[in-house]
Amino acid sequence: MSNALIIGAHSAIATAVARRLAARGDTLCLVARDADRLADLAADLTTRGAAEVHTAELDVLNVDRHDAALAAAAEALGTIDLALIAHGTLPDQSACEADAELARRAFDINATSVISLLTPLAERMAKQGSGTIAVIGSVAGDRGRQSNYVYGSAKAAVAAFTQGLRQRLFKDGVHVVTVKPGFVDTPMTADFPKGPLWAKPDTIARGILRAVDRRQNTVYLPWFWRWIMTLICLIPEPIFKRMKL
Repeated sequence: MSNALIIGAHSAIATAVARRLAARGDTLCLVARDADRLADLAADLTTRGAAEVHTAELDVLNVDRHDAALAAAAEALGTIDLALIAHGTLPDQSACEADAELARRAFDINATSVISLLTPLAERMAKQGSGTIAVIGSVAGDRGRQSNYVYGSAKAAVAAFTQGLRQRLFKDGVHVVTVKPGFVDTPMTADFPKGPLWAKPDTIARGILRAVDRRQNTVYLPWFWRWIMTLICLIPEPIFKRMKL
């Protein structure tokens, strides 16, 4: 059994991870915006076998509340064995192109708030001298594409930040896993047509926990996205800029 902090607990992937952790009897601290939904999720996880479930309400854009939320989580859990940063949103690219405020907000949710949370969390876990931080990024961060470059640029920032954080925390006994899912069938992507490249949230959750157990550095989920993105990144820029991706 271990103690896990999940920020962005309402997301489909985070909920799937929480259910897997509950089934093995872990103690959980769930952080998200909606107190009522948190209470419902906590009750569900308790029936699934969680040793204890604590909750804390937080709007991730309220950066002034980040330290307090992390302090409450640390007090509830004691040792944080696993911290999962799972919040995010998929913005409307066209709307962001026409409105700088929307673009900034999308970047703040998907990148700035993540960095703001990771900075004090890293300090706490470094002093603790153990544990794993898993951060959900995206394959979209591997190369800027016209169809989602606002979202992709935020995820690229998260990937670079977690790479540096992983190197920094290595000497302190804290491991950082950067998670890069491809297409995932969630409420956030409900209006997208689905195909063979799409995965279910539980498939991603299983991959995240496997990566944590194996202390992987960067994991693409499902695995084939590593090769898809390798090919996309190899396309020369003079050709790439003419493509519709």
